[in-house]
This record gives sequence, structure tokens and C-alpha cells, in this order.
Amino acid sequence: MERVIKVGLLGLGTVGSGVLRILEINNKEVTRRAGAGIEIKKILVRDPGKKRSVQVDPKLLTTDPWEIIRDPEIEVIIELIGGTKEAHLYVEEALKNEKYVITANKDLMALAGAELLLLAGQKGRNIYYEASVGGGIPLIRPLKHSLGANKITRLMGIINGTTNYILTRMSLDKADFAAALKEAQEKGFAEQDPSSDLDGKDAAYKLCILAGLAFNSRVRYENVYVEGIRGINLRDIFYAGELGFTLKLLAIGEEINGGIALRVHPTLIPSTHPLAGVLDENNALYLVGNAVGEVMFYGPGAGSMPTGSSVVADLIDVIRNINHQVENGIMETDFLEKRIIPIEMLSSAFYLRLEAVDQPGVFAGLANAFADEAVSLDRIIQKRSVQGKAEIVLITHVVEERSFNRALEKIKAFPAIERINSLFRVVES
Repeated sequence: MERVIKVGLLGLGTVGSGVLRILEINNKEVTRRAGAGIEIKKILVRDPGKKRSVQVDPKLLTTDPWEIIRDPEIEVIIELIGGTKEAHLYVEEALKNEKYVITANKDLMALAGAELLLLAGQKGRNIYYEASVGGGIPLIRPLKHSLGANKITRLMGIINGTTNYILTRMSLDKADFAAALKEAQEKGFAEQDPSSDLDGKDAAYKLCILAGLAFNSRVRYENVYVEGIRGINLRDIFYAGELGFTLKLLAIGEEINGGIALRVHPTLIPSTHPLAGVLDENNALYLVGNAVGEVMFYGPGAGSMPTGSSVVADLIDVIRNINHQVENGIMETDFLEKRIIPIEMLSSAFYLRLEAVDQPGVFAGLANAFADEAVSLDRIIQKRSVQGKAEIVLITHVVEERSFNRALEKIKAFPAIERINSLFRVVES
């Protein structure tokens, strides 16, 4: 008789509904690949009477998490409630009760993943979190397994669908920031409070998870330099395109001389770069390994079915491990403590748009301020002159950030400079 693995589901929102739908429509395939039957024994919900997008037997629903977590028949807990406080409590208790845990919770894994993975190891269990980054794109599994023969030296990702949708609409439709955000909200790609997305926090959490695996290092949220996309102007989108660049919110991780540098910020990348073609709500991760070379993963970064697909893939892995009596797979509890390189010590090119009094000597003054700090200019152009004011756009060659910042302070003090309108880092490759 086929063994049946009993599962407890915490949360029946967008992703939870996708999980149930996939288990229904792909039941034969999932069961065959897992090597056992799957029974969702109980589902935690806040409101059992709520109308749902999937049909569920009301007898499966409960508002009591402990009924699920402490049930000795349930071997696997799938956590899909989001947030950190309750999720942390439930996952911790599930591990103490020797359950396998699957989660799509990026916040939880970024902030408390290290301690929870340690607890899982102590209990002979594991936490599976493929769905925590990249929605339906397989990223965690390739980093842990497929690319295990490589030393990853660099990763760059578009890992927030909301901001990528906004920047795409600004670029293709010439919509301003407010209009693009409103459209993203209307289409369900942005929350009503999109602060975590717009301010880069969501991408930073995901970078913590990816960089930890890529560089075999403990990564904390406070180690990541974060800038969001608020205030990005259509003029910069236009000028970037004119200069052969595309503006994206990138999450970047690099290992440099044994240290790691982690940052999330708007970035100009060449329009020929693979990441430049990642449009709308899609996500992508670009990696460089010393054996494989350049690799990119691309696909839907969110959504009920794509994210549910990753959750169910983890469930298949869990059941295979249970069937083969594998107590835990590749664990992250042996991560190293590596030196964090502050952004001031990193080098890149810079894009600067400023407004100046249209008078002789302005270009010379700018050139002198940059020359004093050994910052060389790749290109400098005057875009327009209106009522005695000139708009100047320039791109530097690669320079250490602290040198550029010193030059920028001198420029701000130059009497002819009216205002610094925008500043972005440039990644040439």
C-alpha cells in the first residue's frame, strides 16, 4: 500500500491557494515524483467562512495553529502566513516537534533563517525555502546543488517584481512614477502600502538569502546597503536610454578578496546586458561562477501558481528525503563569518544629472573638482538651456565611491551649481 504523507498548511492566501490548486491538477505527477501520496490534513486560516478561490472541505480548516503543529500524524508543515513574529513562533515550534518545514517567507529566512536552520539540524530536520526568493524561478536549489562545484564571485538580480514593473512602464510607456505605481497597484503587482518594495527592503531581504548561499557566508540585513526607487525621474530614464543604458533596481553581491559586498540600488546597466531585457513583473538572477561562467535564471517572480509551484517542488523533495530516510540535506549551518566591505570602498562608474547657471567656466569647474579627486569623466553633455539654467549630464569612469563622494561635495559648493538632480551607479558589465 502506498505511503501517505500528512501535511499541515499554515495560510490559505494567494500562495496557499496555488499550492492546493497544483496538488489537485497535477496530483498524479506530484505523487509519482514524490514516491508517496500527499494528504493536506489541516489548514490554518483566520476566517473559516471567507469566500475562497479554491474549493476546500470546511472540515480541514482551523483557526488554531497548535492543532496542526502539535499533531503527531503531520510530518510536514508548510508556512505561508507571511510576516515574522507569528511565523517565527510557528516554525520554531514545528521544528521542536520534529516536523519538516517548507516556507515562502523571505522576511523570516533573511532575519531568522540562521537560528532556525541550526535548530532544524539539531532536530535532524531541514527547512526548505525555494519559494522565498524568485517566486516560480528555481534559485535556491541551483545555488545549493547545481552550482555546488563553483566558487560564485558575483550575483546581480532583478528580484522585486513591483519595482521592475514600474521602471518598465516608465521606460516603455513614458509614464511618470506615480502613474506607473498606480497601474502596478491596479494590476495587483504592488501592495496598497508598497513601501517595502519601493524602498528596496524586499530586494534586500532576498539578497541576504541568495548571498548567504552563493558566498557560503552569514549575511545579515544590516550588512546590505539599500536605496529604493522613489523619486526616479522620467528625464533620467530618457537620458539613460540615449546613452545606451537601462535603469533597473539591482540587488548585487560580490566576493572580493575574501570579503563580501552587498547592495541594492537603482543602477544603469548597458541596454545590451541580459538583465536589461527583463521586463514588467518578471525577475532574473545573473551569476558568475569560476567554472560555469555566466548563468542567468529568468521567470515570474511572484503569483499564486508560480510561487505555489516552488512550494510543491520543495514538498516533493521533503517526501523523497522522508522515504529514503535522509534526515537533512545540504545545510547552511556551517556558513562562515566573512568581512563585510562597505559601499564607500567599492568602485563603479557614476551617472550624475545636475542643474547649473549657464555661464562660461562651469564645465571647467566640474572638471577641476573631479580631477582633484582623481575622478575621470567618460562623457559630459549639456542637455538644455532654459532661462539661463543648463542641465548637465555626465558619466564617470570607474572610481572608488569615497573619491567620487569627495568630488561631489566640492561640486555642491561650486557657486554655479544650482542643484544635484539625480545620481546613480553604473555597472558596465
